[in-house]
Amino acid sequence: MTFSTFTAADAAELAVVIRSDFIESRHIGSAVVLDPHGSPVIRLGAPEVPVFTRSSLKPLQAIAAMSLGAQLTGPAAALATASHKSEAGHVSVVSSMLESAGLSVSDLQCPSAHPADGAFRRELQERARAQGDENTDPRSPLYFNCSGKHTAFLAAARAIGADTATYLDPDHPVQKKVAEVVTAFASEDPAAVGVDGCGAPVFALSLTGLARAIGRVMALGSGGADLGSASATGQDWTAYAGEARTLTEAVFADPWAIEGHGRPNTTVIERLGIFAKGGAEGVIVMATPAGYSVAVKCLDGSSRATGLVALTLLKLVGAFDAGPGTASAGERGASVGEGTASTASVREDASVTDGRTASVSDEEIDATIAAITDPVTGGTDSDGRTDVVGRLELGKDIADISERKWD
Repeated sequence: MTFSTFTAADAAELAVVIRSDFIESRHIGSAVVLDPHGSPVIRLGAPEVPVFTRSSLKPLQAIAAMSLGAQLTGPAAALATASHKSEAGHVSVVSSMLESAGLSVSDLQCPSAHPADGAFRRELQERARAQGDENTDPRSPLYFNCSGKHTAFLAAARAIGADTATYLDPDHPVQKKVAEVVTAFASEDPAAVGVDGCGAPVFALSLTGLARAIGRVMALGSGGADLGSASATGQDWTAYAGEARTLTEAVFADPWAIEGHGRPNTTVIERLGIFAKGGAEGVIVMATPAGYSVAVKCLDGSSRATGLVALTLLKLVGAFDAGPGTASAGERGASVGEGTASTASVREDASVTDGRTASVSDEEIDATIAAITDPVTGGTDSDGRTDVVGRLELGKDIADISERKWD
């Protein structure tokens, strides 16, 4: 039997691509924004339907590895949750992680890949030519974008005395711990377990569960979670506060480690001070230190619009204005497109929109969106430079929310 994520009939219009004043493409999908208590503030499409979380799951996988004894701090902790572009710095850190755990590149079971960073790839090629090597084509599991996560798994296996040759087996103690952590943070059992692009188990969660999980990681890491209240209700995700703190501190201290200099996730973390983690097939999750979170899935698998959509939705609920520990107050409800396939709803939280203490301006948010969003190009201008002939814009369902909020 083949299971499925949501269908086009369930989806909302998240973004459109406009070329020469003609709508060329439409990105449809689902999205959800949660407040620090895990309550939906905005929902679009079908965020309750499971999606494969892909690399957006990595913070939970890193926390699981650390909880088993993988000694990860600083850039190493950030690399454990990274989809890195194999810059020289990334490779150096992962190599040190392997060495510290008494492991080698041959222990990695992720696919071999070329460094995605062109400068480092050329450096390796030049080094090989200078040494007279016959093979100057650098390719290794070390350069795969998930090598940091795999090294964390291996370090955890080594720490508990488990077999390192089978560390990707869903029944391996490390992967069982990952499943336990995922369930605890998401407060839902995965709907399915598959094989990710790197070979590791990947879980299908609702977007609501994914957003809830990463929001909790950020709230724990920043000290914004009410541990007493959560513990009283038996929410065992609070047991991982130390690991969450180590992870978030590492990511914010070295944003380059999570993806790469100038890359979208790194740019969002550096400029806006919020966590961002994209995944393959159009998935992204972001969370603020206060615990606001957003998860997005583009149904066509494209990531072109995910950053624009996620940041816009966080901006709409005032998530950038709330510091750690912000509590929600009364609410005013509004709905958009009720009864249609692309149902959207928005709830306005008075504690966020009143008495604003903005540490991130709307201009900074907009500038960041522009920095991570590729323009629509065509031909060259009079100076021979690539010409911009269009733009990516918010889809109707998000535009409707924005208009309703600010009317």
